[in-house]
Amino acid sequence: MDYWIYIAGSAGFVGGFSFGQMVLWFLLRHKSTEELLHNKNLRLQYGIMCWGIAVLGAWAFVEMYKVYFP
Repeated sequence: MDYWIYIAGSAGFVGGFSFGQMVLWFLLRHKSTEELLHNKNLRLQYGIMCWGIAVLGAWAFVEMYKVYFP
């Protein structure tokens, strides 16, 4: 059983999530704490973006694994 692809996908997900958090830190650095706590639109919009980057990271790592380790 080729379990290395699961390790690659997990590493990509963690890496993508970390990258998404760095992007959020950059994009939200000028927002006040009050605005971040009370604006529900910000939570939804940026939360989906972070999870989307994490999923893209997992997909990218799995595709790279398939190319380099067939």
